[in-house]
Amino acid sequence: MELSLTSPPPSSPVTDSEGDDSCGINVTDVAIDGVTLFICLCGLVGNGAVLWLLGFHIRRNPITVYVLNLAVADFTLLVFMVPSSLLYLLDDVSCSTVVSLKHLRSLLLLSLFSYNMGLYLLTAISIERCSSILFPLWYRCRRPQRLSWVVCALLWALSITVMVVVTSLCLSQDHEHCQVALISMYALNFLIFAPPMVISNVILFIKVLCGSKRRQPKRLYIVIFLTVLFFLIFGVPLSLCNFLQQLDYIFEYSQVVFLLACINSSINPFIYFLVGSGWRHCSVTSLQVAFRRVFEETGITTVSS
Repeated sequence: MELSLTSPPPSSPVTDSEGDDSCGINVTDVAIDGVTLFICLCGLVGNGAVLWLLGFHIRRNPITVYVLNLAVADFTLLVFMVPSSLLYLLDDVSCSTVVSLKHLRSLLLLSLFSYNMGLYLLTAISIERCSSILFPLWYRCRRPQRLSWVVCALLWALSITVMVVVTSLCLSQDHEHCQVALISMYALNFLIFAPPMVISNVILFIKVLCGSKRRQPKRLYIVIFLTVLFFLIFGVPLSLCNFLQQLDYIFEYSQVVFLLACINSSINPFIYFLVGSGWRHCSVTSLQVAFRRVFEETGITTVSS
């Protein structure tokens, strides 16, 4: 099914033309939706562990504030993805379409909201670590103590405002205004937030390679690199495909796109654990120790959040 936020609603349900072909079970679709459901459940557990550990058991610092907010955004998306995956599975094995076009559009908008918030927070994290290296004296002595919370609040406000505008225009069936809103959103993402994120990570990578005589938080840098890398791999396709649709490129949206969005929202907790544990035996104790190794390894960072 082609899914576009700007496509006008069909005069007759899309499923009418597909109803005759939907009685045969597509094993590939069932497998994809099953994997999506499994990954979403794992992601809920992982992000729940992040919220529990960073919220109550690990000392706060500027980075953990951003990571905590990122886990909230990912957890929220996964809460909606689980029932959607179940609906997809029911749709796959039934002769009638359970997942409506309106539901798909709403899920796409929610996925884009999570993508936007992830991009904003990863940009803030990257700039935060880059500034701690380039301006260590300012970062240690002059950085406002509550800067992380203020930045997160502003990013949430920006993300919610953007999605409210896009949702109101796109779900009102106004094709032209929806297209303008989406293109403006992608311009904000690709021109304002993505370049600083990439540039900051390149600077971090160069500084780590060049080496410094002071102790550097290597695990934290690895986590940031991997988080940004997997975000670009799994988070961008959903946003990029919809952006190209606004330029009249045609894509067949399928469960694969939502699978990638689900992976993007589920993978971060496992990155934290694997980098922090060094592939050691998993247990409740080692999970907390692994997170401490990553997020309390702050090097020169001693200010509170």
